[in-house]
Amino acid sequence: MPSQEIRPTIHIPGTTSHTLAPRAGRPGREGTLRYLKAGTGAPLVLLHTVRTQAEHFRRLIPLVSDRYTVYALDLPGMGYSEIVPGASYDEPAMRAGVERLLTELDLHDVTLVGESMGAVLALTTAADLPERVRRVVAVNTYDFQGGIARSSLLARVVVGGVLAPGVGPVVAGVEPKAVVRRVLQGGLGDKSALREDYLDELLQVGSRPGYPSVARAVYQSLPSLIAARSRYSEVKAPVHLVYGEKDWSRPSDRQANKQLLPAADFTQLAGVGHFIALERPEVVADLLNAAA
Repeated sequence: MPSQEIRPTIHIPGTTSHTLAPRAGRPGREGTLRYLKAGTGAPLVLLHTVRTQAEHFRRLIPLVSDRYTVYALDLPGMGYSEIVPGASYDEPAMRAGVERLLTELDLHDVTLVGESMGAVLALTTAADLPERVRRVVAVNTYDFQGGIARSSLLARVVVGGVLAPGVGPVVAGVEPKAVVRRVLQGGLGDKSALREDYLDELLQVGSRPGYPSVARAVYQSLPSLIAARSRYSEVKAPVHLVYGEKDWSRPSDRQANKQLLPAADFTQLAGVGHFIALERPEVVADLLNAAA
């Protein structure tokens, strides 16, 4: 796997790292996927945010691994999953990576937990695979116009540069640490929740050959994530929507999703931003452990 020359700098106690090879007959069309595994119990699949990776859940995994077998996936092309030149990073392609994990490992009775982009994928995967999914916890769904560009003026400038024709691929490959820190802190109520070693890990992943193209494609995928809202009403499993009060979504965005999922439980956390797994992992853990 091309990512093997770079090793993660963060180890989450109790986890082991695994890979899923491309399916037979699909080399060059789908890449190797990397995931972390920990714990015992019913399967719990964790799906990370835009521009992050499985280690995003470093504080959540130890809180739930005594009640669940946890699988934290690096979405296609992200983290240490393989970068396939020319691959799509629209919602259906990323969802296909999640569904590979569930079907290749033959997981049933699955609790899907996603944050941001991962929350959208948790919901659409549940719509596709109702026979495998027990429950969905969707944290700060990333399915609204503007996305991360809503977080700050700096984020709007950075994302606008990444998406710009011509210069976009060049801008996507330039990630000054101070800029990445400020953009990510725009998704936090408590800025100190972004730990320096995690920021360094994200920057290391960003240095992988081909990663700037992945990052640009993921930002370009926002319309497909918004369009995926049309699938929410197909979800048969129980859903819990969780939002941070200071998330980038607006109250009208949250209300619209409540209308699409009228039976869903709803929790809003005061003073918390977009990255709840970094700020308040114990809240998500309590929701999960109560239902284990």
